[in-house]
Amino acid sequence: MLQNIRDNSQGWIAKTIIGIIVALLALTGVDAIFTGTSNSQNAAKVNGEEITLTELGQAVEMQRRQLLQQLGRDFDASLLDEKLLRDAALNGLVERTLLLQGARDAKFAFSQQALDQLILQTPEFLVDGRFSAERYDQVIRQLGYSRLQFRQMLEQEMLIGQLRAGLANSGFVTDAEVQAFASLERQTRDFATLRFSADTDAVSLSDDDVKAYYDAQASAFMSPEQVVLEYVELKKDAFFDQVEVSAEALQEAYELEIANLAEQRQAAHILVEVGDELNDEQAKAKLDGIRQRLEQGEDFAALAKEFSDDPGSAADGGDLGFAGPGVYDPAFEEALYALGEGAVSEPVRSEFGWHLIKLLGVQAPELPSFASLEDKLKRELKARQVEQRFVEVAKDLEDAAFEASDLAQPAQELGLQVQVSAPFGREGGEGLTANRQVIQAAFSDEVLEDGSNSSLIELDPDTVVVVRVKEHLKPEQLALEQVADSIRQQLTQVRASEAAKVKGEALLSALREGQTPVEQAELGQVWAVVEAATRNQEGIEPQVLQALFRMPKPESADKPVFASVSLNNGDFVILRLNGVNQPEQALSEEEKAMYARFLASRSGQQDFAAFRQQLQSTADIERF
Repeated sequence: MLQNIRDNSQGWIAKTIIGIIVALLALTGVDAIFTGTSNSQNAAKVNGEEITLTELGQAVEMQRRQLLQQLGRDFDASLLDEKLLRDAALNGLVERTLLLQGARDAKFAFSQQALDQLILQTPEFLVDGRFSAERYDQVIRQLGYSRLQFRQMLEQEMLIGQLRAGLANSGFVTDAEVQAFASLERQTRDFATLRFSADTDAVSLSDDDVKAYYDAQASAFMSPEQVVLEYVELKKDAFFDQVEVSAEALQEAYELEIANLAEQRQAAHILVEVGDELNDEQAKAKLDGIRQRLEQGEDFAALAKEFSDDPGSAADGGDLGFAGPGVYDPAFEEALYALGEGAVSEPVRSEFGWHLIKLLGVQAPELPSFASLEDKLKRELKARQVEQRFVEVAKDLEDAAFEASDLAQPAQELGLQVQVSAPFGREGGEGLTANRQVIQAAFSDEVLEDGSNSSLIELDPDTVVVVRVKEHLKPEQLALEQVADSIRQQLTQVRASEAAKVKGEALLSALREGQTPVEQAELGQVWAVVEAATRNQEGIEPQVLQALFRMPKPESADKPVFASVSLNNGDFVILRLNGVNQPEQALSEEEKAMYARFLASRSGQQDFAAFRQQLQSTADIERF
């Protein structure tokens, strides 16, 4: 297909296609061009709010990392379906945007001061019980965030959490609902089962039976469609020996590394909030009074415990611990870095209110020696060069494969080797052929039918390949001899299950017509009796329990109710429900509270789910 386009790109066909495109543009209007261009950097719009491709890329990468962490180090990352990842990530971003819009509309808010405290007290950012700016930067960098991006993300999570909690915690239930639910949950049942096993030994099959099944199901006994691939693989590791790092570059990298090490400052503060209780002037006046007491010799920590409106630090005498630049509100940070050790600032206004800030200590960064960082810096510099070289050669491979009619020429030009895969079907094979993108490319019309080279396929961040079909093995009818054993095994199981079901249904019909269990026991049947079975009774198949608790209550003790269930192993089980037992003991107050919390939580979650569904149903959502 692509080769045909290339061959005719200068002929009358190309001119005709261009003419049609021009006509379509004229019909759809120039506005469509600008609309498409304006949305080229967006993945979606939610009520006019844009979700960019960059945001989507970050969300996909975050989702990939989380999945790989959950699935373990030995999981093959190539098995992750990129389209499914992208769709899931985009759906998540759309839902997140809707919830943020809902939180803003409901006037939920999360202050920057509370955000500071949350960051300072997050266990992942603490070293020896104290906030570490270095640890903070390391963690958020691994997550793919800058400081500003992380604060924005965290604030959004808090807003969504407030919205979810506000709806979920508003659920309530009545005492009658609690009693009714508890009565059902604590109910037990007396029953008995009669099992008819699927006896494969009792089934006799002739060769004619097998042949008849083979003829009737001929289309099911075909060899799988398979392909054999040729492929060229490019690995990033191959470039490490091809790059060198100069002494000048190492020295420059070292100087940049130590320049980024910032001193840590230990701050304490007294906050007087501006809000409903105190306006700006009143809060400032209160803080001025506190400052006068400081000047008269009173202890800063004692005054912080008494007056500070910051519950996170007041108990510690206002101590906020050590932190570097970029953590606090800009006005707060500017005042802090203007102080000498032990000094107290003039009143400082931030968006939270008025502060007095005291510098408790300064922790100068420990500068590592050049020798201690040399190997690390060399690896990083080489990695950058390798990354650049890898991208350049990968682009060369993609271009060469697009132009060539086979893989031999691109491989020769780039010093690579053409390799051949084992045959595999549409469900995939092992190694390279287990990769979902490789499978999709191999069975695409362009590669399978037109014989073209595939586009560049990224197996992982360090490996790319181009594939082409070497051999296409089409489905063929399998001979009876090849499948006779599997047919015999399958048909034997089916007939054993059918025989068990016929016997069981005959007995079930007789029981429902009034024939007693005692008379059946005389025929060699044995009832397995269970008393007071709960909904989670151990030792009983889940299918049996589900069927049991769906059965109606018997009219009386001498009129049991009957039902049946077929198990996955082919056995047929008759159920006899003898009685339903309601709990005799009244609920304790603790049990009532437990059931009430559970039901209220479930009700609140249902309310939140309904709210989320309403947001989606009324939203204007465009996906590009």
